[in-house]
Amino acid sequence: MFSPQGPSLRELVVQAMSSVERGYDLLAPKFDHTPFRIPDSVLDATADALRPLGPFGRGLDVCCGTGAGMRILKPLCQGRNTGVDFSTGMLARARRAHPDAEWLQADVRALPFAEDFDLAVSFGALGHFLPAERPALFAGVHRALRPDGVFAFPIGAPPPIGSRPYWALLGFDLAMRVRNAVWRPPFVMYYRTCPLHAVLADLTAAGFSVTTVPLTALGRRDDGSPRCRLVLARRT
Repeated sequence: MFSPQGPSLRELVVQAMSSVERGYDLLAPKFDHTPFRIPDSVLDATADALRPLGPFGRGLDVCCGTGAGMRILKPLCQGRNTGVDFSTGMLARARRAHPDAEWLQADVRALPFAEDFDLAVSFGALGHFLPAERPALFAGVHRALRPDGVFAFPIGAPPPIGSRPYWALLGFDLAMRVRNAVWRPPFVMYYRTCPLHAVLADLTAAGFSVTTVPLTALGRRDDGSPRCRLVLARRT
Protein backbone atom coordinates (compact mmCIF):
# COMPACT_ATOMS: atom_id res chain seq x y z
CA MET A 1 0.00 0.00 0.00
CA PHE A 2 2.89 2.37 0.66
CA SER A 3 5.88 3.27 -1.49
CA PRO A 4 9.40 3.21 0.00
CA GLN A 5 9.12 7.01 0.29
CA GLY A 6 5.99 6.71 2.42
CA PRO A 7 5.67 6.75 6.22
CA SER A 8 6.85 3.89 8.38
CA LEU A 9 4.47 1.93 10.61
CA ARG A 10 5.84 3.78 13.63
CA GLU A 11 5.20 7.14 11.98
CA LEU A 12 1.63 6.12 11.16
CA VAL A 13 1.00 5.06 14.75
CA VAL A 14 2.32 8.38 16.08
CA GLN A 15 0.16 10.24 13.57
CA ALA A 16 -2.94 8.23 14.49
CA MET A 17 -2.45 8.92 18.19
CA SER A 18 -2.26 12.68 17.61
CA SER A 19 -5.00 15.19 16.93
CA VAL A 20 -6.22 15.43 13.33
CA GLU A 21 -4.33 18.68 12.79
CA ARG A 22 -1.09 17.51 14.40
CA GLY A 23 -1.37 14.13 12.70
CA TYR A 24 -1.53 15.69 9.25
CA ASP A 25 1.29 18.08 10.08
CA LEU A 26 3.43 15.03 10.83
CA LEU A 27 2.25 13.11 7.76
CA ALA A 28 2.54 16.03 5.31
CA PRO A 29 6.12 15.44 4.07
CA LYS A 30 5.24 11.89 2.98
CA PHE A 31 1.49 12.25 2.35
CA ASP A 32 1.74 12.13 -1.45
CA HIS A 33 3.45 8.73 -1.17
CA THR A 34 0.52 7.16 0.67
CA PRO A 35 -2.81 5.73 -0.59
CA PHE A 36 -4.53 8.55 1.30
CA ARG A 37 -3.78 11.01 -1.52
CA ILE A 38 -6.70 11.22 -3.93
CA PRO A 39 -5.91 9.09 -7.01
CA ASP A 40 -5.33 10.85 -10.31
CA SER A 41 -8.07 8.69 -11.85
CA VAL A 42 -10.63 10.28 -9.50
CA LEU A 43 -9.34 13.77 -10.28
CA ASP A 44 -9.51 13.10 -14.01
CA ALA A 45 -13.04 11.67 -13.85
CA THR A 46 -14.18 14.66 -11.79
CA ALA A 47 -12.65 17.10 -14.25
CA ASP A 48 -14.34 15.35 -17.18
CA ALA A 49 -17.73 15.62 -15.47
CA LEU A 50 -17.26 19.29 -14.55
CA ARG A 51 -15.83 20.49 -17.88
CA PRO A 52 -19.21 20.79 -19.67
CA LEU A 53 -20.50 22.98 -16.81
CA GLY A 54 -17.68 25.53 -17.13
CA PRO A 55 -15.68 27.53 -17.60
CA PHE A 56 -15.78 28.86 -14.06
CA GLY A 57 -14.37 32.00 -12.49
CA ARG A 58 -12.56 31.44 -9.20
CA GLY A 59 -12.14 28.01 -7.63
CA LEU A 60 -11.94 26.83 -4.02
CA ASP A 61 -10.46 23.55 -2.78
CA VAL A 62 -12.03 22.71 0.60
CA CYS A 63 -9.74 20.64 2.83
CA CYS A 64 -7.07 20.96 0.16
CA GLY A 65 -4.33 18.92 1.81
CA THR A 66 -1.19 19.04 -0.31
CA GLY A 67 -3.08 20.63 -3.19
CA ALA A 68 -4.04 17.74 -5.47
CA GLY A 69 -7.34 19.46 -6.31
CA MET A 70 -5.47 22.26 -8.06
CA ARG A 71 -4.80 19.76 -10.82
CA ILE A 72 -8.39 20.17 -11.97
CA LEU A 73 -9.16 23.70 -10.75
CA LYS A 74 -6.45 25.30 -12.86
CA PRO A 75 -7.82 24.20 -16.26
CA LEU A 76 -11.46 24.65 -15.22
CA CYS A 77 -11.26 28.10 -13.61
CA GLN A 78 -10.25 31.37 -15.25
CA GLY A 79 -9.60 33.26 -12.02
CA ARG A 80 -7.14 32.67 -9.21
CA ASN A 81 -7.78 29.57 -7.13
CA THR A 82 -7.67 29.15 -3.35
CA GLY A 83 -7.01 26.15 -1.13
CA VAL A 84 -8.04 26.04 2.52
CA ASP A 85 -6.97 23.55 5.17
CA PHE A 86 -6.20 23.62 8.89
CA SER A 87 -2.87 21.76 8.70
CA THR A 88 0.18 23.99 8.48
CA GLY A 89 2.28 21.10 7.19
CA MET A 90 -0.11 20.18 4.40
CA LEU A 91 -0.45 23.81 3.31
CA ALA A 92 3.33 24.19 3.19
CA ARG A 93 3.54 21.29 0.75
CA ALA A 94 0.66 22.67 -1.31
CA ARG A 95 2.25 26.12 -1.45
CA ARG A 96 5.50 24.69 -2.78
CA ALA A 97 3.70 22.61 -5.41
CA HIS A 98 1.38 25.40 -6.58
CA PRO A 99 2.90 28.83 -5.86
CA ASP A 100 0.45 30.54 -8.22
CA ALA A 101 -2.55 29.70 -5.99
CA GLU A 102 -3.69 31.27 -2.73
CA TRP A 103 -3.50 29.18 0.45
CA LEU A 104 -5.34 29.81 3.68
CA GLN A 105 -5.15 28.08 7.04
CA ALA A 106 -8.67 27.97 8.49
CA ASP A 107 -11.29 25.72 10.02
CA VAL A 108 -13.55 24.80 7.11
CA ARG A 109 -16.50 24.54 9.50
CA ALA A 110 -16.29 28.35 9.62
CA LEU A 111 -15.09 29.40 6.17
CA PRO A 112 -14.26 33.14 6.04
CA PHE A 113 -15.69 33.77 2.56
CA ALA A 114 -18.83 35.35 1.16
CA GLU A 115 -19.76 34.96 -2.53
CA ASP A 116 -16.13 34.77 -3.62
CA PHE A 117 -16.08 31.60 -5.74
CA ASP A 118 -17.83 29.97 -8.69
CA LEU A 119 -16.65 26.39 -8.14
CA ALA A 120 -15.76 24.59 -4.92
CA VAL A 121 -14.38 21.05 -4.80
CA SER A 122 -13.37 18.68 -2.03
CA PHE A 123 -11.71 15.28 -2.15
CA GLY A 124 -11.69 12.63 0.56
CA ALA A 125 -12.49 14.97 3.44
CA LEU A 126 -16.01 14.08 4.58
CA GLY A 127 -14.82 11.31 6.88
CA HIS A 128 -13.09 13.93 9.02
CA PHE A 129 -16.43 15.46 10.02
CA LEU A 130 -18.96 13.95 12.34
CA PRO A 131 -22.52 13.98 10.97
CA ALA A 132 -23.44 16.84 13.33
CA GLU A 133 -20.63 18.95 11.83
CA ARG A 134 -21.65 18.62 8.19
CA PRO A 135 -24.35 21.34 8.29
CA ALA A 136 -21.78 23.97 9.34
CA LEU A 137 -19.37 22.80 6.64
CA PHE A 138 -22.00 22.89 3.90
CA ALA A 139 -23.42 26.21 5.07
CA GLY A 140 -19.95 27.74 4.85
CA VAL A 141 -19.40 26.46 1.32
CA HIS A 142 -22.85 27.72 0.31
CA ARG A 143 -21.95 31.15 1.69
CA ALA A 144 -18.58 31.12 -0.10
CA LEU A 145 -20.14 30.49 -3.52
CA ARG A 146 -21.60 33.12 -5.80
CA PRO A 147 -25.19 32.59 -6.98
CA ASP A 148 -25.29 29.62 -9.38
CA GLY A 149 -21.92 28.44 -8.05
CA VAL A 150 -21.24 24.71 -7.82
CA PHE A 151 -19.87 22.57 -4.99
CA ALA A 152 -18.63 19.23 -6.37
CA PHE A 153 -17.09 16.19 -4.72
CA PRO A 154 -16.92 12.46 -5.51
CA ILE A 155 -18.43 9.94 -3.14
CA GLY A 156 -17.90 6.20 -3.43
CA ALA A 157 -20.58 3.56 -3.31
CA PRO A 158 -20.57 1.44 -0.13
CA PRO A 159 -18.96 -1.97 -0.57
CA PRO A 160 -21.33 -4.96 -0.68
CA ILE A 161 -22.31 -6.23 2.75
CA GLY A 162 -20.12 -9.12 3.76
CA SER A 163 -17.36 -8.36 1.26
CA ARG A 164 -13.74 -7.92 2.31
CA PRO A 165 -13.85 -4.13 1.79
CA TYR A 166 -17.04 -3.99 3.88
CA TRP A 167 -15.39 -5.75 6.82
CA ALA A 168 -12.18 -3.74 6.41
CA LEU A 169 -14.01 -0.40 6.59
CA LEU A 170 -16.21 -1.58 9.44
CA GLY A 171 -13.15 -2.76 11.36
CA PHE A 172 -11.34 0.52 10.76
CA ASP A 173 -14.28 2.60 11.98
CA LEU A 174 -14.72 0.42 15.07
CA ALA A 175 -11.02 0.72 15.87
CA MET A 176 -11.21 4.51 15.54
CA ARG A 177 -14.22 4.65 17.86
CA VAL A 178 -12.38 2.62 20.48
CA ARG A 179 -9.28 4.80 20.07
CA ASN A 180 -11.32 7.99 20.48
CA ALA A 181 -13.14 6.59 23.51
CA VAL A 182 -9.92 5.95 25.41
CA TRP A 183 -7.45 8.50 24.04
CA ARG A 184 -7.38 12.28 23.77
CA PRO A 185 -7.23 14.29 21.65
CA PRO A 186 -9.59 12.50 19.25
CA PHE A 187 -8.65 11.68 15.67
CA VAL A 188 -11.82 11.94 13.59
CA MET A 189 -11.58 9.76 10.50
CA TYR A 190 -14.44 7.45 9.65
CA TYR A 191 -15.45 5.77 6.40
CA ARG A 192 -19.05 4.90 7.23
CA THR A 193 -20.48 8.14 8.65
CA CYS A 194 -21.30 9.87 5.35
CA PRO A 195 -23.76 7.75 3.34
CA LEU A 196 -24.95 9.41 0.15
CA HIS A 197 -28.56 9.88 1.25
CA ALA A 198 -27.51 11.70 4.43
CA VAL A 199 -25.03 13.92 2.59
CA LEU A 200 -27.65 14.89 0.00
CA ALA A 201 -30.15 15.71 2.75
CA ASP A 202 -27.63 17.95 4.53
CA LEU A 203 -26.74 19.76 1.29
CA THR A 204 -30.41 20.38 0.52
CA ALA A 205 -30.97 21.71 4.03
CA ALA A 206 -28.04 24.10 3.50
CA GLY A 207 -29.80 25.61 0.49
CA PHE A 208 -28.27 23.71 -2.41
CA SER A 209 -30.01 22.20 -5.39
CA VAL A 210 -28.40 18.77 -5.61
CA THR A 211 -27.87 16.21 -8.36
CA THR A 212 -25.38 13.40 -8.87
CA VAL A 213 -23.71 12.01 -11.98
CA PRO A 214 -22.03 8.60 -12.23
CA LEU A 215 -18.29 8.61 -12.74
CA THR A 216 -18.39 5.63 -15.07
CA ALA A 217 -14.68 5.91 -15.87
CA LEU A 218 -14.05 4.58 -12.36
CA GLY A 219 -15.92 1.36 -13.08
CA ARG A 220 -19.10 -0.34 -11.98
CA ARG A 221 -20.00 -2.77 -9.22
CA ASP A 222 -21.19 -6.30 -9.90
CA ASP A 223 -24.81 -5.12 -9.89
CA GLY A 224 -24.06 -2.55 -12.61
CA SER A 225 -24.23 0.51 -10.37
CA PRO A 226 -21.32 2.99 -10.52
CA ARG A 227 -18.49 2.62 -8.05
CA CYS A 228 -18.40 6.37 -7.60
CA ARG A 229 -20.69 9.35 -8.15
CA LEU A 230 -19.98 13.04 -8.38
CA VAL A 231 -22.20 15.14 -6.17
CA LEU A 232 -23.12 18.46 -7.80
CA ALA A 233 -24.59 20.96 -5.34
CA ARG A 234 -25.57 24.27 -6.93
CA ARG A 235 -26.24 27.46 -5.02
CA THR A 236 -29.50 28.59 -6.58
